[in-house]
Amino acid sequence: MAKRPESVSAVERALSIMLSFEEQDGALSLAELARRTELDKATALRIARTLANRHFLVQNVDSTWRLGPALIRLGTFYQSNFNIRDVAMPQLALLARTTGESAALYVRENDHRVCLFRHDSEQSIRHHVRVGSLLPLDQGGPGRIILAFSGEPGEPYDDIRRKGYYNTFGERDPQVASVALPLFENGGALFGALALTGPPNRFTLDAVGAHLKALRAAGAQLTLALGGNPEFYATDADINPASSPDAC
Repeated sequence: MAKRPESVSAVERALSIMLSFEEQDGALSLAELARRTELDKATALRIARTLANRHFLVQNVDSTWRLGPALIRLGTFYQSNFNIRDVAMPQLALLARTTGESAALYVRENDHRVCLFRHDSEQSIRHHVRVGSLLPLDQGGPGRIILAFSGEPGEPYDDIRRKGYYNTFGERDPQVASVALPLFENGGALFGALALTGPPNRFTLDAVGAHLKALRAAGAQLTLALGGNPEFYATDADINPASSPDAC
């Protein structure tokens, strides 16, 4: 790896690791990273682990490496791999305009969920999360949805799978309510979670019912674009009264 004038070797090496990925690469072995960057394996491993600490890389269970969620903010390959921005952003904008609440799409990253796309509410009091933010899976509607449809056993996940959605009132943040449902891709595999969020006082029982109807319409369109089966969203089931704010 040639060093450029007025450059810092450590930064050059770290950038060479990330830039060694091509758009078609899902994951690369340590040996392949070392080959492409002309670094020895020990050096490549140290750099890769450092990048993983800041979520620029992720190490898979088979010890291969892939690009991480921190790169979303830099507009690099991580976001382009999903290839649904042109469909997702109009649907999120429509959801926000129809419901008056913030709409977002989350995907799983190991034991977190990451905000992949988002359209904020135009109301002065609203919930805001930055694209690329990492949030817990076991708190909040989108995280619970991802766990439920990834096969997490027990409650509340059995109930979430029965209902097909989940709504919360202050579970992760006392000032935030949410309603979320899953998105599916080819073969019925879980892709992520689609959610509406806002202040709890606006998430009345009637409002959640209306939000759920809008979410199902958007979920069907996004799942269809991902190659999944939109029939999941055809149910006319009402929201569960036990999920109302008075019951929380």
